[in-house]
Amino acid sequence: MTMKAFGKGAAIVFGGSGGIGQHVVRSLAEAGSDVAIVYRRKRELAEALAADIAKSGRKASAHAADLTDASSIVAAVEQAVAQHGRIHTVVFAAGPVVEQVPLAETTQALWRQSIDIEVHGFFNVVQATLPKLRESGGSYVHLGSAGHVWFPPRDGLSVVPKAANEALIKGLAKEEGRNGVRANSVLVGVIEAGMFKELTERGVFGKEWVDETQKLLAIKRWGQPEEIGHAVVFLATNGYVTGQQINVSGGFGV
Repeated sequence: MTMKAFGKGAAIVFGGSGGIGQHVVRSLAEAGSDVAIVYRRKRELAEALAADIAKSGRKASAHAADLTDASSIVAAVEQAVAQHGRIHTVVFAAGPVVEQVPLAETTQALWRQSIDIEVHGFFNVVQATLPKLRESGGSYVHLGSAGHVWFPPRDGLSVVPKAANEALIKGLAKEEGRNGVRANSVLVGVIEAGMFKELTERGVFGKEWVDETQKLLAIKRWGQPEEIGHAVVFLATNGYVTGQQINVSGGFGV
């Protein structure tokens, strides 16, 4: 792919400093897009990633924002536009590390945290970026969950909020296509990065979990984060795909 596939401007990646988000940023840059990396706490990582991408000839920037603070998102978006001139793609790759608990045992605090960051956060991002995409066209790419298709027990704090976002994606696709704006999702399976890696290191996913999950996979391995990045690039550059989901999960639950 070349820069012509994206046009002028940058892709802005919320959660671009995360385990999977970093690879999404790199995939977009490799495909010819400048990038604006939005982070919450990982400033050094985001700035190092931006510097590394700049070495390859693409323009990259890093911006701080809290998804639960709409004004900080607006500020980050304005900074990105000031530096890149235009935003052509908005990627939502942000989210908390999701505790694996049954729905019946989910606390009010955990539920509110997930809804505030995932659902309200994504809505805040849409409100801050939609006017920018309407100006000259572009797209949203939301990183959802393969659990949206086959519900994994104890993962409700991830699947339920992301399901709300899937509805918002379809609404954006339906209402904003006339304005040159597309919206799609990548449904993320078990990927060797980010939340899965952290929870594995904490001992949350033991041998029994691994064995049972492997039975649900058609492709008998864990996914790689760059495979999510490649799907994001496809959805960001194919101008006639909207309101759709690409399930990057090795055939999870087929």
